[in-house]
Amino acid sequence: MKVLVVGGGGREHALAWKIGQSPRVDQVFVAPGNAGTSTEDDSPVMNVAISDHDIPAQLEFAKQNNIRLVVIGPEAPLAAGAADAFSEAGIPAFGPSKLASELEASKVFCKNLLRHADIPTAEFQTFHDCKGAVQYLTDREDVPVVVKADGLAAGKGVIVCNNREEALAAVNRIAGNREFGEAGSQLVVEERLVGQEASILAITDGQTILTMPAAQDHKPAFDGDRGPNTGGMGAYSPTPLVTEQIMRSVEEKVLVPTVHQMKRSRRPFRGVLYAGLMITKQGLKVLEYNVRFGDPECQPLMMRLQSDLVDVLEATVEGRLDEVAPMQWDPRPSICVVMASEGYPGSYDKGHAIRGLDEAAKLPDVKVFHAGTATQDGQVVTNGGRVLGVTALGDTISAAKLQAYTAVKCIRWNGAWCRKDISDKALL
Repeated sequence: MKVLVVGGGGREHALAWKIGQSPRVDQVFVAPGNAGTSTEDDSPVMNVAISDHDIPAQLEFAKQNNIRLVVIGPEAPLAAGAADAFSEAGIPAFGPSKLASELEASKVFCKNLLRHADIPTAEFQTFHDCKGAVQYLTDREDVPVVVKADGLAAGKGVIVCNNREEALAAVNRIAGNREFGEAGSQLVVEERLVGQEASILAITDGQTILTMPAAQDHKPAFDGDRGPNTGGMGAYSPTPLVTEQIMRSVEEKVLVPTVHQMKRSRRPFRGVLYAGLMITKQGLKVLEYNVRFGDPECQPLMMRLQSDLVDVLEATVEGRLDEVAPMQWDPRPSICVVMASEGYPGSYDKGHAIRGLDEAAKLPDVKVFHAGTATQDGQVVTNGGRVLGVTALGDTISAAKLQAYTAVKCIRWNGAWCRKDISDKALL
């Protein structure tokens, strides 16, 4: 069968790589892909020059090439209705509908759903303009809060504030200056929770839920969780933070009620339900939902997955996930370290030649997933903020970390940098 993966980041490289390992798959097309998906050795993966935003072109390509399964990676095409468009054309597509994707595309919708379903989350208020939020912050006690743009902002529309002054500045950035465009047409102000974050991803067809091993993302740019939020500077799985008891609690108190509430809201959910959690002294609370595989959580998860991913994705689309055997996982932990361009998450240059990829690829239990890369004059060059996801397995978290950073040291370009402490929280 032929599969089309929509997207061009590290998540899509990891998905295409894993899908290409299925004995049922003859060809994996990635639209638009990156330098990594165009150079997968001994693999049926190849790029197609179609933007991940160009749904009509994707649809036409799928029809012309007899695509049997479409896997939509990023949140933007899902929010734009890509899964609906393929389904209406009779082409099986993995990913939630436009209506169901509002769970990520609108922070206001998500928070209201959590409240209605009685799912634990931070106390919050929503606002349609700058004035109301400013008045609220001025009147209330000066305490740490989090200010969130309602819409999609590539992981950067969440601003953690230590005091009123910072919160007012965040409101002005989001709703006043519209730094994130239309994403700031509404905003959420919520209490700042204290604890450690964890990511739990589950695949569901709206009836059955298959929960994947817990992961932990590292959103702040710099070591020790300092600096501005990014799309994610690294992740590892599993995390000892999420015990078996916590996992059961997440399934019972978070995932199941969410799937039921979405069904009651006439937005049945099929795809990846990604719960971003905060583990506090008062118990677990949901920070947000994503409606797709996380990036960079997808990379360590795909490194550990031993089952045929295509069987799971197809069963989800067809509503028969209850017939699929539980997913099998490599017991060894995996760590993904994101290598980024100088200046990220702010402005950065593109076009720097990347050296040492072949050297890193020779290391055992290492896979370098490409994100912001392109091919130029036969060379792999930087083409984004988050450039590579250097991912490794190890018998222990410490061993996986050592192997990942050994691979990182092989790779160089002008301005390359990364966090040095990915997974260290697991060792505290």
